[in-house]
Amino acid sequence: MRLSRLIGQRIKETPRDAQTASHIFLLRGGYARPVSTGIYSLLPLGTRITAKIEAIIREEMNRIDGQEVLMPVVLPEELWEESGRARSVGSELLRFEDRNGKPMLLGMTHEEAVVHLARTEVNSYKQLPFVLYQIQTKYRDEARPRAGLIRVREFTMKDAYSFHATQDDLDQYYERAHDAYVRIFNRMGMHDVASIQSDTGMMGGAVSHEFMAIAESGEDTIFMSPKGQYKANRDIAIANVHFKKEDPLPLSKVHTPGQQTIEEVAAYLGKQPADTGKAVFYLDGDDNLIFAMIRGDFEVNETKLKNYLQTSAIRFADDAAIRRAGAEPGYASPMDLDAESVRIIVDRSVAESSNLVVGANEADYHYENFNFERDLDAGEVTDIAVVRPGDPCPVTGQPLQMKRGIEVGNIFQLGTKYTEPMKCTFLDPNGVAQPMIMGCYGIGVGRSMAAVIEQSHDEYGPIWPIAIAPYHVHICVLNPNKPGVSEMAEHLYRELHNRGVEVLLDDRGEKAGFAFNDADLIGIPLRLIVSPKNVAQGKVEFKTRDGGQREMFDADNVVDIMAAMVDDLLAYSAGE
Repeated sequence: MRLSRLIGQRIKETPRDAQTASHIFLLRGGYARPVSTGIYSLLPLGTRITAKIEAIIREEMNRIDGQEVLMPVVLPEELWEESGRARSVGSELLRFEDRNGKPMLLGMTHEEAVVHLARTEVNSYKQLPFVLYQIQTKYRDEARPRAGLIRVREFTMKDAYSFHATQDDLDQYYERAHDAYVRIFNRMGMHDVASIQSDTGMMGGAVSHEFMAIAESGEDTIFMSPKGQYKANRDIAIANVHFKKEDPLPLSKVHTPGQQTIEEVAAYLGKQPADTGKAVFYLDGDDNLIFAMIRGDFEVNETKLKNYLQTSAIRFADDAAIRRAGAEPGYASPMDLDAESVRIIVDRSVAESSNLVVGANEADYHYENFNFERDLDAGEVTDIAVVRPGDPCPVTGQPLQMKRGIEVGNIFQLGTKYTEPMKCTFLDPNGVAQPMIMGCYGIGVGRSMAAVIEQSHDEYGPIWPIAIAPYHVHICVLNPNKPGVSEMAEHLYRELHNRGVEVLLDDRGEKAGFAFNDADLIGIPLRLIVSPKNVAQGKVEFKTRDGGQREMFDADNVVDIMAAMVDDLLAYSAGE
């Protein structure tokens, strides 16, 4: 490709609303352009990269027995009614009616569609297991799109679905899929991707892992042991915190006029937040009142709480609901509450601590020396605490590190969450109908492209790994009107192309600074510089985009050298 013909302008200034490196450089480098909030067109450079990402995905999915299909973006809502998700998923699912008044939706994920497909094609245990995958457009009516292609409304995703007769068979395939994902991200050139335990969320199921590209711009929080023996998303991370147990002191009521917050009460009584118990009230999806009690120096992890309650949503309770249970907002205590009107969930930080300050269910009063085992007859003890940096790792005991990550892929064991309600069954060897057991496996294509930039860039632009770079070699031509310069450049362009090397030729005749700035923004990993001085010496200058290598090659040998270099780099990136 000649740069003079390439569609997609480079932009000198940073776009006003772009904050992350990937957002900045995808716009500045001419890879993508916004159409509406969270909706982008990909230009030729971006399309070439995503095509290479998709090719890697296809190779690895085919390697683990995947069969490619293509399901529609527009789906009848009745499929989601069958699964039970039509009402459990909120406004992010875009619903509409077609011209005949039939309720429809835009697929944000395709579990229902693939189950519908499977039940029409498979009916015997002899056909199991099988794996279907697609690379398809999705639409999620995201409330707050951000960071360019990292969080968007319309996106391209690879989603795969496996169907099994037994849980053991799913377990085995889940490990194969996990290994395939490791290979996929390695081949893309992501140099730091963590596979972590995660919350199953709206997808359901019992087991899930997220693949996180570690990057400061990531929107997910990850807790890891120093050497990676333990890795978990903030939503489900646990810590092995040891709480100090002391002999219980007598419970006493103390006057705390106007002191409501943990910090105010602790300061007023000359104590630390760790010496207090915090009361947080919620309403679950059925408007049942939940009293979550946790030590004052911790925060409630609402995902853990929802999972424990087995509810899809919780919200903060208002003062009226709190008072109806006999508690006093700002001074709430779990003691003497009506067990019929409130469910008390106690974090182990409270259950395993001693002599805490808690509310007295009376304005301007607190209790000192609350001890759970002695002073509370009710309460369910579980872990509902947000893990903090430095808390002890549950595996190694070492201080946990907090990192940021971009979720580029996820895998789930769904079980029969979708097949059972949708009557997707197979006949077992005894002729008895059984629900198929499912797994699902997703990778965001555009998000992966953005994540690579977040991990591999400098102040001038992206540094593309060879496997997904839009081109392998960028030829910069300086002063092409000088004798022999244009001829040399055209010779290299033609011969490299004939050797199967993907080449971008800057044939515009721009000044060196302008040409190099554009080359940095485009980010092609290998660069050849043809200039009058070099041509006169029979040389071509070579450098890598990351600056790690720079040397002069003889013009007669440069095509052989570059072709061999590209082949070696591609083979290495493919794990060959």
